[in-house]
Amino acid sequence: MSYDCQTCGACCANLPSNRAEGFGYWVEIKPDDKILTRQDLLRKHVIHDPDGVPHLRLAPNGQCLALRGRVGGGKVACGIYHQRPSPCRRVQPGDGSCLQSRQEHGLEL
Repeated sequence: MSYDCQTCGACCANLPSNRAEGFGYWVEIKPDDKILTRQDLLRKHVIHDPDGVPHLRLAPNGQCLALRGRVGGGKVACGIYHQRPSPCRRVQPGDGSCLQSRQEHGLEL
């Protein structure tokens, strides 16, 4: 099967298993990620966990605040694509992270 990121977005939302365990943070931002150099993006898209580690901010439904569209909704995009953190850049269509995200969000494998 061929996977298309622009119709999926499952990797852009906290996994249901994480949420069930109380993990309210999803993508950790590394010190050299470009997003940390943009004050406008920091204010809107970055939150720090209790240990001070920056993460992408999640909407109440668990989706990344930068995700445009709805997970599995047919058309999604990243609002900070060129400044997205390194963990987001590592996920590739059909890799282990992709498939785990799709499965946990109830999308076809």
